[in-house]
Amino acid sequence: MYRKILVALENSYADENLLLHVAELARHDQSQLVLLHVADGWAARCFDQLQLTESEEMKEDRRYLESTAEKLRATGLPVTARLALGNPPDEILKAVDLEQCDLIALGSHGHRYLADILYGSTIAEVRHKSIVPVLTIPAARKK
Repeated sequence: MYRKILVALENSYADENLLLHVAELARHDQSQLVLLHVADGWAARCFDQLQLTESEEMKEDRRYLESTAEKLRATGLPVTARLALGNPPDEILKAVDLEQCDLIALGSHGHRYLADILYGSTIAEVRHKSIVPVLTIPAARKK
């Protein structure tokens, strides 16, 4: 049913449950996976304008993406990985268009109300602006 699934990763514990579900769905539908992490720190947001070099955080994000992609490829799944820089909801939606994805998969922390105001809600913005279906998977409880 889904040809190409964009998987928005956080580089946090929330990714573990998301990846379990999405990998199974991709196997079932014989889908391609596009792993995306959006670096949104100061260096990432100002990277092009100020012609900065990659920060350690961005380098770590790239390593995480590649290692996660390799683990999924080792199970036989077709996977590409992309590191984007900037505002997560905007970059997720751009990547969906660029990669021609037909599903977005995101992990959910489960915080609400005040926490959404403090931490933002990427999911809310993505689901309101997306023209493709959005799958949200709750994060496993922190260990």
